[in-house]
Amino acid sequence: MTQDDTVRGACLCDAVAFRLYGKKRGIIACHCAECRKVSGHYWAATSVAEDDLQFDCKDGLAWYRSSDAITRGFCNRCGSTLFYKPLQEARIVVSAGALEPGTGLSLIKHAFVAEKGDYYAIADDAPQHAHFTGGERA
Repeated sequence: MTQDDTVRGACLCDAVAFRLYGKKRGIIACHCAECRKVSGHYWAATSVAEDDLQFDCKDGLAWYRSSDAITRGFCNRCGSTLFYKPLQEARIVVSAGALEPGTGLSLIKHAFVAEKGDYYAIADDAPQHAHFTGGERA
């Protein structure tokens, strides 16, 4: 599978189901306090152009504006954390855990490692950054 192939994703209860088309960014693991709180651990996600996200079902989709710059999408039925939307950008960040196997994507780096939880170690060889370094837009 290439980065331009279609990838399907959904929440736990399938009340939000979607497809990603086009180019997908490699997976970034974010260890910031906000991502850890919203996901229950660190959050790993890809990113696509907003037009490359198509919904098969969005009956359970709800949005929470977590700051002046960001809104987060989740399922209001099962609670799955699914999306992170920078409001001033034409892209959407999509939870890697919501994607069906066979994505062809891999972890490209860790961000905000200075804020990571004290209960785990980062044990892979992906680059680690104290902050988000940008440049990985879809």
